[in-house]
Amino acid sequence: MASRARFRLEQGTLLLACVLAVFGSAGGSAQSMDAAGLRANAIAFEQRGENAEAEQAWRTIAETDPRNAEALAHLGLLEARQNRLENAIGFYRRAIALNPELPGLQMNLGLALFKGAQFPNAIKVFSAEIEKHPDDQRLTILLGMAHYGMKDYFVAIPYLRRAANHDPQNLTLRMALARSCLLSKQYGCVMDVHREIKLLKPEAASADMLAAEALDAQLDHDGAVEQARAALQANPDEINAHFALAYLLWKKGEWAEAVREFKAELERYPENTEARIYLADSQVQGGDFAAALPELQKVVASGSSEALIHLDLGIIAAKQGHTEDAFREFSAATKNASANAEISLRIAKQLELLGRTEESRLERERANRLLQPEYPSLLDILEPSQ
Repeated sequence: MASRARFRLEQGTLLLACVLAVFGSAGGSAQSMDAAGLRANAIAFEQRGENAEAEQAWRTIAETDPRNAEALAHLGLLEARQNRLENAIGFYRRAIALNPELPGLQMNLGLALFKGAQFPNAIKVFSAEIEKHPDDQRLTILLGMAHYGMKDYFVAIPYLRRAANHDPQNLTLRMALARSCLLSKQYGCVMDVHREIKLLKPEAASADMLAAEALDAQLDHDGAVEQARAALQANPDEINAHFALAYLLWKKGEWAEAVREFKAELERYPENTEARIYLADSQVQGGDFAAALPELQKVVASGSSEALIHLDLGIIAAKQGHTEDAFREFSAATKNASANAEISLRIAKQLELLGRTEESRLERERANRLLQPEYPSLLDILEPSQ
C-alpha cells in the first residue's frame, strides 16, 4: 500500500541548566582550581558546539569524581545531540541516581526516551513532570504524542485537544488530533477538527482525506466521495487521494470513473499493487476484459494472490467458455478470502457446466447460507495496521 503521511513533533534543542558550584576562595587548593577550570572549559566547548572537546572534558571530570551528577548529565546531553540515544539514556539514569533534582535532567531523560520510541518509559517521566508543571504546553504535547506513538489514540486525544486549544494556529497538532479521533473511531470528533483545520487552512487536503475516511466509516458514501474530491481539488498530488476517490467510486459501482482515478493513482505510484488490482476489477465489472487481463497478469507476476485477482480471472475465463480454468480460479479465490455467496454461486455454475450436478447442488445450498461480500471501509484500506 502506498505510504501515508506521518506527523512529527518539532522540538527545539533543550539544554540542561548548569549548576553553579562553589569551589572555595582564591586561596583554595590548586586541585579545586583545576576542577573549576576544567568545568568552565567543558561548558564553553559545549556552548560553542565543540562536542568532542566538551565530551573529553566532562569525561575527565566524571573519572576524577564518579559521583559528579552534572558531568554525567552533560555527557548524556552530548550523546543525545549526536542521536546516540541509548548512551544518553544510560548517562541520564546514572545522573538521576546521584541527584534526581538536577534541573532539566528528568526532562532530558524523557526526551531521549521519546526520541528513541520508548514511549511507555517516556510517559512515566513526563507524567511525573506534568504533576509539577500542570500548565506546561511542551509536556502536554509530548504526553499526547507519546500516547499517539503507542497507538493509544483514545488517551492521546485530551492532551492533544488541550495543546491545540492553547495554540490555535498549530495545524500539526490539529492533524494529530484528527487522526487520533479517526483511529479511535470517534468520527464526530474527526469532523469537528476537520472544520477547525479548514478555517485555518482551506487548502488542507490531508484533513479532507481524514474526513473522507470518517464519513465512509459511517456509511455516508456520498459525503466521503465529496471529501475525496475536495482533497484532490486542494492538492492533485495528495498522497492516496486518487486511490481513495477511486475506491469509493468502486464501492458505488461507478466503474468508468473509478478506472480513471485508479489510473491516475498508478501514474503517480506505479508500485501500488492494490490500486492495480482494483483497476482490473473495475475494468472486469465494466466488461473491458481486454484491458483487465494484462493488469491481472502483472499482479500475478508480482506474486500477489488476493481473492479478487482469482475472482476476476475466473470471470474472464467463464466468459470465454474456459470452464475448467474458471472453476480453478473461483476455487482459488475461496482459499484467500472468507467464503461468500457470490463466489460460491459462481463455483456452482461452473460445476454444473462440468456435469458435476450433485456437487453443484450442494454448492448452491451452501451459497444460500452465506452472506454477500462486505467491502472494507476506506479507513480499513488506508490504515490496515492501526
